[in-house]
Amino acid sequence: MPFLSTSQSDRRSIKHLSMLACAIGFAVSGAQALAQHWPGTIEVIRGNTAGGTISGIVFEDVNADSRRQNSESGIAGVLVSNGLDIVRTDNNGRYQIAVRPDMDLTVVQPSGWQVPVDHRMVPQFGYIHKPGGSPAPLRFGGLPDTGPAPAEVNFPLRRSPDNSNSFSCAAVGDSQTYSNGELSQFRDSAIADLVQMDLGGNDCMLYLGDVVGDDLSLLERLLEVGSTVGVPQWMALGNHDLDFDDTSDADSSDSWRRIYGPTYFAYEIGQVMFVVLDNIVYPCGEEDMRMPGREFCVDSDRPVYNVRVHDTQLQWFENLLEQTPEDRLVVMAHHGPLLSFYSAGSRQHQDDATAQIHALLDGREALSLSGHLHTLENIAPGEAFAGWQDALGVSEAPFRHIVAGAASGHWWQGDLALDGDSMALQRMGSPKGLLMLDFEGAEYEERYVGSRIDPRRGQWVDFNTPAFRTWFEHLQAWRELPPRERNPVPPVSINDLADTRIHTPEDLRAGVYVTANVWNGSAETQVSASINGANPITLARTQEGRGEAAYIGADYADPFAAKRQATVGRYAIESTMGRDRNRGYEAYRGSRFEGVPQPQTAVADRNLHLWKAQLPVDLPNGVHVIEVTSTDRHGRSYTDRVIFEVRDERPDPLHRIEVWDMDTGL
Repeated sequence: MPFLSTSQSDRRSIKHLSMLACAIGFAVSGAQALAQHWPGTIEVIRGNTAGGTISGIVFEDVNADSRRQNSESGIAGVLVSNGLDIVRTDNNGRYQIAVRPDMDLTVVQPSGWQVPVDHRMVPQFGYIHKPGGSPAPLRFGGLPDTGPAPAEVNFPLRRSPDNSNSFSCAAVGDSQTYSNGELSQFRDSAIADLVQMDLGGNDCMLYLGDVVGDDLSLLERLLEVGSTVGVPQWMALGNHDLDFDDTSDADSSDSWRRIYGPTYFAYEIGQVMFVVLDNIVYPCGEEDMRMPGREFCVDSDRPVYNVRVHDTQLQWFENLLEQTPEDRLVVMAHHGPLLSFYSAGSRQHQDDATAQIHALLDGREALSLSGHLHTLENIAPGEAFAGWQDALGVSEAPFRHIVAGAASGHWWQGDLALDGDSMALQRMGSPKGLLMLDFEGAEYEERYVGSRIDPRRGQWVDFNTPAFRTWFEHLQAWRELPPRERNPVPPVSINDLADTRIHTPEDLRAGVYVTANVWNGSAETQVSASINGANPITLARTQEGRGEAAYIGADYADPFAAKRQATVGRYAIESTMGRDRNRGYEAYRGSRFEGVPQPQTAVADRNLHLWKAQLPVDLPNGVHVIEVTSTDRHGRSYTDRVIFEVRDERPDPLHRIEVWDMDTGL
């Protein structure tokens, strides 16, 4: 099939039009040809190794059979790693590198080339060497004995059919499917959206860990489902992708390595060096105690994890950077964030090696992508939050750090949306979805795509009213009580909240605020509002990013998200003929969520991407239209027009039953 080449601007237009057509219900033809990704594998030649080293050749696989023919040339200057050392192939494409006792031997896909993929669209770029295999039987199989190091490992490459430096990657945070039912929801939300985008060429998918939820038997099906997107699936390891029945960090990712592949590695596309890091240490222990506040690693009654890039990997990263040209953008993909707003004071959920990583990248253009927190955080260079210095020894962000949200949203909780998947609004109110990165050379633009939501939408708009604040405070006070000590029925539900789009003069005097939860908003985002076409007013971000702690409470909550998170009707689902476990619903490892409707396990009570402004206190009675526009740092705008009313008295929302009970004499 001939490859159809288009410019980056054309490709983006096609993708956006495809997404728009999907959103409004039209079928989209494949306007952009899929990449000519080729099936294959590495070539392993068994035999004795020489002097504790392993060698091989990186070659152009002209006939795509994954085996080097004498007529197929070696490729010079390609990076090969044993998980610590980095070497370059010579003029004939040959390399030689030391054998480490337990290592992932990998090739760094160079710009302009592609490694092969298997039937699951998993890139084939590494050989796993672990003589003896996993030291103990593991629930999900672990690693078999790989035997002695082979005589040669040869890495096939083919030239990329798209030689441009323009491409897109989908960053998939926390798909975290604990069950086949949740995997089906992932298929019908994030994957369905990606299939509509017609990705191809040099495009890719980049999972940011917690790909599954503890049950590694689901990983194979998830990879097969994801392969329908038609681009390579690169993956970082998360704390829910481990062998929890293992007792050593050196072995706890063995099943992942068998099913997927290496846990840390690098690959290039265009002018971007992608560095996939494994920063989950499980179980953590004495080594983690080098930094204060890590007593949880040794004091816990059961094994726990810690977010940390270990020393060997740090040295590998430093060696890699020494071989990476200064003009490359370095994009790190890892599960635990280097820095976070939501967990700014946490010593477990931010990376202990953050200061060292920042130092390694000093003077370089870099981007950190992470998941883990089920939040969407676009932290700009120069921002700072209380807790970073004490927990990490870091005063501010030297480059952009993005916690990319979760494809599972808030762990597949919440009521069902139109397409049958859980609404699952995240901790700070963003919808579940995907972070799309559009690259042009060493530059990039980030945009967030809410799952099964019109791509023209990028914010929630609502009003923070006196009634909302009172309602929210009652709900939060109840939520803060231990579950066994509180009334199982919440004190308030969504039915008890007065319409947030009807305001009385008394409300306006007490303070009514228009709020805009801009899902991927950052410090550079500008938000304004105009009432009835009048001069615009500026909305202020509720967090300044100047070293303060998170502001928490009703004044900083997103009413739009909180209303949907506060009362989940799925708790109350029952039937007379179904399985007992079909009552309510399950999450995590089969935890039961049943009974009277309840809030999600998190409600948006703080926010990094919320803007607000007070409405004028002298608004006249009547119906008004407010237009709220947010503009991101790339000039991309989202606009919502919301109708609201000002009334002397708030009308009763319930049916006027007395009208129908009246005796009219007829």
